[in-house]
Amino acid sequence: MTDPQDANPTGGEAPAPDARRMDPRTIEALLTVVARLRDPEHGCPWDLEQTPRTILPYTLEEAYEVAEAIENDDMAELCEELGDLLFQVAIYSRMAKERDAFDFGDVVASITGKMIRRHPHVFGDAEVASEQEVRENWEAMKAAEREAKGKRLRTSVMEGVAQALPALVRAEKLQKRAARVGFDWDNLDGVADKVREELAECEETFSAHADPLDRVHEVGDLLFSAVNLARHLRVDAEQALRAANHRFERRFMRVEVCLGAAGKAPAPEHRDDMERLWETVKHEER
Repeated sequence: MTDPQDANPTGGEAPAPDARRMDPRTIEALLTVVARLRDPEHGCPWDLEQTPRTILPYTLEEAYEVAEAIENDDMAELCEELGDLLFQVAIYSRMAKERDAFDFGDVVASITGKMIRRHPHVFGDAEVASEQEVRENWEAMKAAEREAKGKRLRTSVMEGVAQALPALVRAEKLQKRAARVGFDWDNLDGVADKVREELAECEETFSAHADPLDRVHEVGDLLFSAVNLARHLRVDAEQALRAANHRFERRFMRVEVCLGAAGKAPAPEHRDDMERLWETVKHEER
């Protein structure tokens, strides 16, 4: 894919295209907008100051906003948030192009080729018997690609799980890696017993004289075992906790409204009222 600002059919310096006169549904229009924002003479001062590192937090935020739109089944919001996320890809690509590293077309070519290459059962003659076989083939192809690129072969099944992932997501991925080589519970009873065991060990740190670091470790083990339970129940722990957060937020806001109707506000002296209203709100939702 050619960057719109590189087009020059008549020779000499081509005039910068005007995104306002382009079809806004085309990727060329978006790339033209990004190129103008990063133009050293006529661009946006804020955008010109940005680097991949400085916009990384915005990328993560946009990804979570996409997730929220999906959870809310809000298609209009999802459309907008996906646009915001696509903008992130476009501006990273522009920054890379300015350093002669790669451009947006290279990004598209990379993922297109990868999807075709890793789906030989769709785009080739390979046959698969199950979803599990698809996953196994995927991992085998990833390993082969790493070797072909001259990258060091992984010496541990734990390697390659990104450190930057949310802790719940990373815990699940680590557990799945271990499960692939047989290091896993055979049934739900064993997992549930482990959760109870970790809770008991956590309770041992309730004493005022307990080592604070021990508390951190035991709470972490309890959370890790809870993720394991979720995995065995085929529940996405991250999504489950996000949903729980939404429920808590929604219910507490309803409690606040009910308190306000009685001329009160959330406060320690109204704890009994809050607990009573909390149970009422839960009952109404069910």
